[in-house]
Amino acid sequence: MDFATFLIQLLNSVQYGLLLFMLAAGLTLIFGIMGVVNLAHGSFYMLGAYLAYSLSGHFGSLALAIVGGALLSVVFGLALEWLLFRHFYHRDHLDQVLLTFGLIYIFEELRSILWGDDVHGVPIPKVLDWSIPLTDTLSYPVYRLFISGVCIALAVALYLLISKTRLGMKIRAGAFNRDMAESLGVNIKLIHAIVFALGVGLAAVAGMVAAPVSSVYPNMGSSVLIMCFVVVVIGGIGSVRGALISALLVGLVDTFGKVLLPQVAGMLVYMLMAAVLLWKPEGLFKQ
Repeated sequence: MDFATFLIQLLNSVQYGLLLFMLAAGLTLIFGIMGVVNLAHGSFYMLGAYLAYSLSGHFGSLALAIVGGALLSVVFGLALEWLLFRHFYHRDHLDQVLLTFGLIYIFEELRSILWGDDVHGVPIPKVLDWSIPLTDTLSYPVYRLFISGVCIALAVALYLLISKTRLGMKIRAGAFNRDMAESLGVNIKLIHAIVFALGVGLAAVAGMVAAPVSSVYPNMGSSVLIMCFVVVVIGGIGSVRGALISALLVGLVDTFGKVLLPQVAGMLVYMLMAAVLLWKPEGLFKQ
């Protein structure tokens, strides 16, 4: 492997890892703070991709589609938390699994009714539809760098929100001791609603920015859900920092595994997870 090919694969792995982080961050926030096992999280990624397809066609701009889709997904997350999820916080995890597993089928049927079962494409904006030449024969698409930039910006914003704001202090307090935080006047129901909507929004934005490079197709949420759980388990359940480091590790192993060891590439990520759990059963970082 020459340096240019190595650089391309490294950039691909970072971009894939950052996209996984956006998905896994929402998943680990919802589980770590609310204690809800959400198997339907991949459906929010699919929702974002289909919103990008519809809204970009309506507005004629992917940027407006992302902004509008993010707002719609947050509102959808608030409504879903109010209608369903808040009634399952104190229920067994089995009840939560059954609820969210059923939601996967409901969302898939709604997707089929609203958008059909065809594969759709989302055009890359013209301003980003070019490549940076690395050698005479190899180049790297600017849009993939744009995806990485969006993911980094959202990761920094999430860090600042949780670590540096009063709302973040309440979120951390609710995650550490829900009953004590509530007794001190923190509106835990409101915190749960905000966290759930934030998780839905992150997953939807990931789907929207990925849509031009991955296409929009049925059951696309299922393909990323398992990888999200792998990232959360490796990083440590409830740890956003762990989700970031784990997502980058998974991106590196998966991308370079497909290039260097294609015969066993499908197993490498799970072998990594097994090795981490043998070393640290709680994951790389605690909540």
